[in-house]
Amino acid sequence: MVNVLNGKKIVLGISGSIAAYKACLLIRALVKRGAEVQVVITPAGKEFITPVTLSALTGKPVISDFFSGRDGSWHSHVDLGLWADAMLIAPATASTIGKMAHGVADNMLITTYLSAKAPVFVAPAMDLDMYAHPSTQANLDLLRSYGNHIIEPAEGELASHLVGKGRMEEPEEIMRHLELFFARRDGDLRGEHVLITAGPTFEKMDPVRFIGNYSSGKMGFALADECTARGAEVTLVAGPVERKTYFPPTRRINVESAKQMYEATMEWFPRCRAAILSAAVADYTPAVVAEEKIKRERTGEMTLRLEPTQDIAAALGCIKTAGQLLVGFALETCNAREHALEKLTRKRLDFIVLNSLEDKGAGFRCDTNKITLIDAESQRDFPLKSKEEVARDIVDEMARRLK
Repeated sequence: MVNVLNGKKIVLGISGSIAAYKACLLIRALVKRGAEVQVVITPAGKEFITPVTLSALTGKPVISDFFSGRDGSWHSHVDLGLWADAMLIAPATASTIGKMAHGVADNMLITTYLSAKAPVFVAPAMDLDMYAHPSTQANLDLLRSYGNHIIEPAEGELASHLVGKGRMEEPEEIMRHLELFFARRDGDLRGEHVLITAGPTFEKMDPVRFIGNYSSGKMGFALADECTARGAEVTLVAGPVERKTYFPPTRRINVESAKQMYEATMEWFPRCRAAILSAAVADYTPAVVAEEKIKRERTGEMTLRLEPTQDIAAALGCIKTAGQLLVGFALETCNAREHALEKLTRKRLDFIVLNSLEDKGAGFRCDTNKITLIDAESQRDFPLKSKEEVARDIVDEMARRLK
């Protein structure tokens, strides 16, 4: 997945909360992604975590006071505010939030905030009762009205008062907010809408049995993350897999059968600029679905009559307009290139991604894949890579063609 934080300059503001220890995890995550981090800490913040620890992680001296010594040298909050690509205040106490809301510039963190031209992200951290107080809520509303991004745990994640509103959001979720912001602002696919299908389909025989395949959905979910990381609006139509993307797609439509996937893609494709059809859709489905579980002792030998499912790629190829791009997948066991070329032409695809079960480490239930990108004029082979790296190769080709 493309690294949207590489080279970004981040001011990390730390105020006096017990959650200050989580700043170490944030710094490590930011530095690992290639960001440059400058810590600005309040006097109260130093009571919870030492500047020496923070400096060791960032490789920079921690800024706390306006003056760096008795020689007249001082820290320019204006220069620092202009230097940053983003300012993140985590943890942000009720006191710090109140000062930010009302411009009480009595420490280096607040003066830097007031000078910042970059987007500001605020992760509140305080006791539940303090958080719920009308003055705190009013201050948070003021910060939102100023254009600040408030990062808080989602309602569905609140199990109790102990881990509820007021606690600082976990570092990995804060990182996700930052990455998603820069993806939507700077990504090469911003403004584009991409439809992606992923996973298998299950075709019911009776209430408890189905015909399916071994698709894990890993490839499709990696493609969804790559497109989102590059700023695209993503509609993910996912078959029955227990899997999540790193970035939440714009919308996720969960389906089970080939018929449901066909209906969802036919509905959303006309609204999209591109579609990547990575799902392993069943070619056949039982002609009759038993209303009750089929009992072996009653039937003995059983003949299962199957009928073809709707060909999703061919159907989308028929309605594709001149401004749309359609990408298909081919998983073959023999004569792979010939079959992939035939599919490319018959289904009116712009290019097709061939992966063969003949290659060890490629295909279903693997974390890696080995692909060939095929269009009407060329075939390009790629070595065995992680599915995240393969997703980048595929999306690179898609992005090039969308320009």
